Amino acid sequence: MRKLLAKFPALRVVVVGDVMLDEYISGQAHRLSPEAPVPVVAVDRETYVAGGSANVALNLVSLGAKAELCGWIGRDVSGDKLRAKLHDAGVAFDDRFARQKTTTIVKTRVVAGRQQVCRLDREGEPDIYALHGTPAQAWIAKKLAGAKAVIFSDYAKGALSPKLVRELAAVAHKRHVLVALDPKPRRPLDVRGLDLLTPNWKEALEMAGYSPEAPKLAQPAPESVARKIFDRYAPRNLVITLGAEGMLLCEDGRVGERIPTYAREVFDVTGAGDTVIAALTLALAAGESLIEAAHFANTAAGVVVAKFGTATATPQEILKYHP
Repeated sequence: MRKLLAKFPALRVVVVGDVMLDEYISGQAHRLSPEAPVPVVAVDRETYVAGGSANVALNLVSLGAKAELCGWIGRDVSGDKLRAKLHDAGVAFDDRFARQKTTTIVKTRVVAGRQQVCRLDREGEPDIYALHGTPAQAWIAKKLAGAKAVIFSDYAKGALSPKLVRELAAVAHKRHVLVALDPKPRRPLDVRGLDLLTPNWKEALEMAGYSPEAPKLAQPAPESVARKIFDRYAPRNLVITLGAEGMLLCEDGRVGERIPTYAREVFDVTGAGDTVIAALTLALAAGESLIEAAHFANTAAGVVVAKFGTATATPQEILKYHP
């Protein structure tokens, strides 16, 4: 693992997708409101972290790689806070992606003690964030030169479309750039032949054409779901994250083994999928096999889910944590 981590500083990854700012309003709640049966939270702090595809970029940098983030944000107060966070973390962000009349996507979580009370989402219409058919698509294509990988991070806010992913993936493959996608199937991205797909169980069911709302006993086995995803999308590598049940690893049309979760304590799963795709992509781009890449990603995710809120893992934490 130490040898693998030592390879990351030479790797540059482009992240394309829905860029967000995560806000946490935290305090204590000791009584209910007299106006409604809801807790009254006495606020003692407000914190801001990069969210969505921006969190993928932060995970890459935290692991030691270079990352460039592509996606629309606004020239507003939230956008300024997000750009400052990216700058402080060392994530490259082209200021052309910040524009007037665009609302920066913000997810605000109100937390009492360690319990999330509610979440408030602020965002514009999906068309505002679309990258396909805009000058941004050409900017991204140029940024792929010299990259080792590109990650499409879909949060279903409008940035990604099937045409965008197909066209940029074609450019990437011509340049021998690994292409990874963390999908959100409720906005179908009908793309085939990517190098890595990392759906969670619910997303995998949707991709395979099953209802994620079906009772657990009525759901198909993960192996059957994986075969359907291969038939539909033909990814080179497919990793289905199964929460407490670990990961199912599949490659080149073959359904492989499951590996158990390495999480010792699960405090908050927010952003864990961002950590998984960042770690898997880096390890594969560094030349590791899928099984070795998955063990590394599993370790990184184990570090992250033991933290509160949107978080990342450092090499030092991973080396200390590694089973």
